[in-house]
Amino acid sequence: MSAEINPAATHSMPIFITPPGETDVLTVVTAVFLLVAVVAFGLLFLRLHSLPERMAHRGHKLQFEIVAVLCLIALFTHIHAFWIAALLLALIELPDISGWMERIAGGVERIAGMKPAEISTKPSRAESHDSAKAGDRTITLSGETPSDVKDTELTHA
Repeated sequence: MSAEINPAATHSMPIFITPPGETDVLTVVTAVFLLVAVVAFGLLFLRLHSLPERMAHRGHKLQFEIVAVLCLIALFTHIHAFWIAALLLALIELPDISGWMERIAGGVERIAGMKPAEISTKPSRAESHDSAKAGDRTITLSGETPSDVKDTELTHA
């Protein structure tokens, strides 16, 4: 087989046209570029999509789990309002109302003439039935003994 050029073809061929039987370099370069571009775009998309979650995690926010769920819902449903809500929730600081509620409860107990709830760090075995755990503190309800407390189903706190 000779490498003759067809008489109807031009004699100066562009560099991207390959002879028969050889590897098309332009196609290989284009395929590699397209693969790298798709992976880079996917990483950028997922990184941007998890931005509110990373912001809430970095700030140790109380609403971190809500932000994470909103990001996942936005990712799977393509409803951008969930992502915007997650971003706004990650940016704001929610007040810690548990401290306020404890102060209100103590004030109401004083007004009612009751002893305020005793706060201890380690409950005894007798106190384990009439205490509610809140984080690393245990709040003991005053005036109740284990015999007064009915056995109820434990709830998830």
